[in-house]
Amino acid sequence: MNIEDFKNTLNSDAPPLHFSDLQQGLWYAAKGDWDAAHNIAQEHEGSKDFDHLHAHLHRVEGDEWNAGYWYRRAGVQIPAKPVTEELNDLIILWS
Repeated sequence: MNIEDFKNTLNSDAPPLHFSDLQQGLWYAAKGDWDAAHNIAQEHEGSKDFDHLHAHLHRVEGDEWNAGYWYRRAGVQIPAKPVTEELNDLIILWS
């Protein structure tokens, strides 16, 4: 799936059934449903990919300290790009 295909799914009320938990978290993040995306990230705490998603979500929230904590746990540098570009990168990476 490419980013355009992923973004086309955002017209639906729920993520596609075949989406992995990580893709569902991204889907909710892309829909602006921070709470649903955050719940998914928290359910999988300790997985580097989900910790990366968790970091991104706290960056979106504006909580830089908490985001930094989760980026460190994920082993990822805090991106020097807007959160919208980071989300696109994550969609490409995990789709």
